[in-house]
Amino acid sequence: MTYCFRRPESSAQRAAGARGQRFSGALRCAALLLAVMVPASAFAHDTWLLPAQYRVRPGEPVVLELTSAMRFPEPETPVKPERLAATGLRLGGSTHPLQPGQPAARVLRLSAAAAVAGIATVWVESRPRDIDLKPDEVEHYLAEAGASDVRELWAKNGRGPWRETYVKLAKSFVRVGEPGDDHSWTEPVGLALEIVPEADPTSLTPARPLRLRVLEDGGPAAGLAVAAVAAGEAEPIVRTTDSDGRATFSLSRPGQWLIKAIRIRPGEAPGTWRSRFATLTVSVGGR
Repeated sequence: MTYCFRRPESSAQRAAGARGQRFSGALRCAALLLAVMVPASAFAHDTWLLPAQYRVRPGEPVVLELTSAMRFPEPETPVKPERLAATGLRLGGSTHPLQPGQPAARVLRLSAAAAVAGIATVWVESRPRDIDLKPDEVEHYLAEAGASDVRELWAKNGRGPWRETYVKLAKSFVRVGEPGDDHSWTEPVGLALEIVPEADPTSLTPARPLRLRVLEDGGPAAGLAVAAVAAGEAEPIVRTTDSDGRATFSLSRPGQWLIKAIRIRPGEAPGTWRSRFATLTVSVGGR
């Protein structure tokens, strides 16, 4: 089952119907499911892993900031270390966990040593978390999200209470020295929903498209909406993966970008749902 992104509303529509909400319909689709330690009526927040530097020298630490927020790349809420089920930095054939620091006001800082040259793949996986919604909240939730297929299934179950278990999965890449023939970045790290680039994610330019594939439980995530949002922008570029889980983006604006995909499926018990949220941060033009 695919969870779809809607087109952003016009400014007039937002003024008339959004009642002060400051993010577009397309972002709302992603944000509504990412309720992180907030009431159901305050759906919000993507979660991403942002490198302090996308290029470091061998021997230097890779430092990252993990946050949940509504507008990329502005941080808002730090993720607590105990909320993390797994972290990693893969480089030179070795994988090491990211070491958390003390949560700051808006971010959780994570770090690991980059001992050799290559392209470091870094990631975090959250522990599963439940959210319960009342029927009227679900109706609003799914209508705003444009998830008509999910709404149909929910209606068949009598429009009863909604319990959702969600997991957040965030990735990024850091170039360490001169990578040489290191192509480990093309290999997945094993996340349940994972965005894997097929072009070097540390040497992107406005003239070089980002080709990627999305994997779900290790296989192609076909027919899945994937969005790319430039730093400071509200309107995303949206692509749908093909039968092999592939999509291509032309990231024409230099700077940081957030790539994100969402999958929601029925749970084992009636009235339950499972959600996975994958994000990937990249820098176009380097920094």
